[in-house]
Amino acid sequence: MAFQPIVDMRTRQVFAYEALARGLDGGGAAQVLGQVNDDNRYQFDQACRVKAVGLAARLGIDSHVSINFLPNAVYEAATCIRATLEAARQHGYPTERLIFEITENERLVDKEHLKNIIREYRRRGFKTAIDDFGAGYAGLNLLAEFQPDIIKLDMDLVRHIDSDPVRQAIVQGILGVCKALNIEVIAEGVETLAEYQLLRALGIYYFQGYMFARPAFEALPTVQWPAETDAAGG
Repeated sequence: MAFQPIVDMRTRQVFAYEALARGLDGGGAAQVLGQVNDDNRYQFDQACRVKAVGLAARLGIDSHVSINFLPNAVYEAATCIRATLEAARQHGYPTERLIFEITENERLVDKEHLKNIIREYRRRGFKTAIDDFGAGYAGLNLLAEFQPDIIKLDMDLVRHIDSDPVRQAIVQGILGVCKALNIEVIAEGVETLAEYQLLRALGIYYFQGYMFARPAFEALPTVQWPAETDAAGG
């Protein structure tokens, strides 16, 4: 696993670290996910959860830890969460710090199934998030079916948003919907000061991206905080 921080610019503290799958040699997520198929999807999903919790405890993460999961790998939510709970118990890691991100690199077959997963996770005290919101299948139709605690704006919406009125209008619309539904918004993939300043001006305060820190392999990277004048757009 590699870890990348999600920062809260209101407090200038790390809100969470996202656990990102890596090969044993540190190879990227695409290399790993390319080996996932119907035969090993469940085992892979379970292994990622257990590994993320164990490393979070070892690295002394005292913020939230965000773990991606594959919805189609979860057969029965209460059963699938047992290994995660056991790992947290063994490592003494508080389960209330866990966030589960729905990754949508595969089309959801059964939205009722996903809603049951979300309900069970909430019952257990976990936060839930939709990753890559605004890309692929992760859009308003999915949001109409269930409401997570958090959405993460897809990086394609974030890229060059400072010079793109269309993207600005779309993100403003999403923020309005999320405010009405009491959903937090994270801007991911932020790479430039101009992108950050525009998004901050729109009212976003959770950020993730290379501007703040690149993922670190089995370590916690140092956050590069923008200067106060940068934060104000000055």
